[in-house]
Amino acid sequence: MTEEVRVRLERRGPVALLTLNRPEALNALDTEMLLALEARLLEVEGDPEIRAVVVTGEGRAFAAGADIAEMRDLDSTGAEAFSALGHRVFARLEALPAPTLAAVNGFALGGGCELALACDFVYASAKARFGQPEVGLGLIPGFGGTSRLVRRVGLGWAKEMILVGEPLDASTAERIGLANRVLPPDELLPAALRTAETAARKGPLAVAAAKRVMQEGQGADVRVAHRLEQLAFGVIFATEDRREGIEAFLARRDPAFRGR
Repeated sequence: MTEEVRVRLERRGPVALLTLNRPEALNALDTEMLLALEARLLEVEGDPEIRAVVVTGEGRAFAAGADIAEMRDLDSTGAEAFSALGHRVFARLEALPAPTLAAVNGFALGGGCELALACDFVYASAKARFGQPEVGLGLIPGFGGTSRLVRRVGLGWAKEMILVGEPLDASTAERIGLANRVLPPDELLPAALRTAETAARKGPLAVAAAKRVMQEGQGADVRVAHRLEQLAFGVIFATEDRREGIEAFLARRDPAFRGR
């Protein structure tokens, strides 16, 4: 398969829709898929017109995990390199200044769950299943699950998901904060795109700054987190978008943000 087929990029106005396209393997994440995703993320980074991103999967899976067939013959050095690749790609996704939304249409297991966790928030089909089943293979999560899952759902639920290894249904995922919303399957992608479009209409510099401050502040002492917010708040006041947003509000019109 070519890189272009493995991960499709569709531009829907200011929203980029990234679709994992290996349905015959339930969108399993092999090296080629990870590199294709990285290439798409580089395209998104280089396009200032893209102001929100939706990630989904083709077929009946979001992503069923890392590719077991590829991992079968890895030695320790190769396994560490494969893990490092996944971490690199997911860190790039997490660091995008634009908000990112995972539209989980089916299985999100192992690396697929970790991919969803690298997005800012998650919408799930009622048919979705989330899990970190690696211990059943004698493995552990390798693409960030041991840290991002704890931050998303708390230590207790993260330990149950990772140490027991059994999948959760969509309603449980929503209840514990892994999924923000659960929707009927045919409403999932339209709802995700609508939310992305709404986010894309907001001030892009403000969205990027708020996202950065939240990510940098979550592991910091609260006083450091508050200082990061204060600094970012001050910087935003020097932007044209801030002036446009306030003037538009006072004039009772829609703002025309330009990202400056």
